[in-house]
Amino acid sequence: MTPTELAEKLHVRDLGLLAGRLLLSLIFVHEGLELATHFEGAQKAMAALGVGTPLLVATIALQLGAGLSVALGILARLGAIGLGLFCLMTASLFHTNFASQNELLHFEKDLAIAGGMFILALSGSGRLSVDRVLIATMKGRAGANAESDTTAAPVEPHLSTGVTSLQA
Repeated sequence: MTPTELAEKLHVRDLGLLAGRLLLSLIFVHEGLELATHFEGAQKAMAALGVGTPLLVATIALQLGAGLSVALGILARLGAIGLGLFCLMTASLFHTNFASQNELLHFEKDLAIAGGMFILALSGSGRLSVDRVLIATMKGRAGANAESDTTAAPVEPHLSTGVTSLQA
């Protein structure tokens, strides 16, 4: 058995995508929970940076929603795009004082995380994802319905996973 065949059999790619999704999403879910559970303190800190409460609430929603989306593999491509853009905006708006080594490091980390998110958006969440389970379930139901209904909807690629799903 060649290394390529072994990798295909073990689904190493899917394990790697799962690990990457979990590692990338951890910081967003953690920070979203921190902001939500310490809302008043976060509100004061954000106000000092010129960020109002509505934007803070949107930030919490994005971090939790898209973070869980990426972690679980539910519309992970869209979640990854959202978080990648969020990181680019955060870097360019809040971490541009390159005279400070700490700010430069935060800028670079935001860029690196954005890069990881964009790679995830292109590659998809893999087989170890909730999307994959839902699509397999829908295909099973569609197959059962197609046996009794000859007007079943055609199958086409799904934006989030790169695999197929029923048309809406």
